[in-house]
Amino acid sequence: MQDYVQKFKAWWSGFHWSPLSAAAKRELAFWAVVIGGLFFMFHLHGNTQEVASARHSIFLWLRTRWVGDYAYCQFLPLASLAAVWLRRKQIARAEKHVDFRAVPILLLGLFLHWIGVLAQQPRISVAGFIILLWGLPFLFYGYGVARHLLFACGYLFLAIPLNFIDSMTAPLRLFATHVSAGFLNGIGIEVVRVGSGLFSPDNSKFSFNVAPECSGLRSLLAMTALIAFYSWYSQKTLAKKWILFLCSIPIAIVANICRIVLVVLIGAFFGQETAMGLWHDYSGYPIFLISIALVLLVDRLLNTDYRNAWIKIKNLFLSRASS
Repeated sequence: MQDYVQKFKAWWSGFHWSPLSAAAKRELAFWAVVIGGLFFMFHLHGNTQEVASARHSIFLWLRTRWVGDYAYCQFLPLASLAAVWLRRKQIARAEKHVDFRAVPILLLGLFLHWIGVLAQQPRISVAGFIILLWGLPFLFYGYGVARHLLFACGYLFLAIPLNFIDSMTAPLRLFATHVSAGFLNGIGIEVVRVGSGLFSPDNSKFSFNVAPECSGLRSLLAMTALIAFYSWYSQKTLAKKWILFLCSIPIAIVANICRIVLVVLIGAFFGQETAMGLWHDYSGYPIFLISIALVLLVDRLLNTDYRNAWIKIKNLFLSRASS
C-alpha cells in the first residue's frame, strides 16, 4: 500500500500550478460579473408562464419541458460544450479584439428576452439567451473567436421545445402507415390499412394501430440533433454539412417505416403477441443502427470522388472486355 501512496505522490508532484497573472484575474472577475448578470436575467427573471412549477427560472422551465419526445435535449448543452472543446485550439490562436459589430446582436438578444417575458413565451427568452451567449464573446474577443462558437451556440436552438412540431404527429403516422402498407402488399404480405391501422384481411393474424408515440416524431427530432453534430464535425464544406443535415428528415422517416414494416412482418409470421412483446419494446435499437448506416451511406456518397470511381469502373470493364 505504501508503494502506491509513494507512486501517487510522485505523480502528483509532476503537476506545476502556475499562479494566475493580474490580467487573467481581472478577466475572470469580469466574466464572473457577466455570468452573474445572465443568472439574474434568466434564472431569477426569465420565466413568466409557469411560475408555479418552474418559478421564474428559464432553466427550470426547460427542465420541465425536456421530457418525453424532448428528453434528448438534456444532452445538447453537453454536445455544445464538446463542440467548443473541439475548437479550443482555433479559439486560442484567433486574433482577439473588441468588435462593436456585436452590439446589434446583443441588443437583439435582450429585446427577445424582454418580449418573451412580456408575452409569457419562454421559448423567445431562450432564443435571446442563446444569442447573448454568442454575442458576448463576439463583442469582447471579435469575430475571429465568435465564428468558432457559431455552431456551438446555434446548436442550442435545437434544444428549444416547439409545440407546433407536435402537430406533425398525425401526418407522420398516416404517411408511415400508407408507405408501409404499400410495401408490405408489394412483397406479398396482405395488409389492409384503415387510417393509421394495419390489419390482416380477416384480422386473424395481426391487428396493429400506429400510436402517436410511434409516429416517428421522437426519432425525427433526435436524429436531426445527432446528424447536425455529425455533419458539422465530419464534413469539410458548408454545402456538404447542410446536405447531410437535411437528410436527417428522410432518414428518420425511412427508419420509422422500417420499424413498422418489421413489426407487421413479425406479427404475420410469429403472431401478434410476439410482435407486440419483446420485439416491439426493443426494436428501437436495430432501427437506430439502420439510421446510423443510412447516415454513413450518405456521408460516403457525399465524399466519394466520382471521377476516380468512374475511371476505375471504366478500366475494369475495358480490362475484362479485352481479356
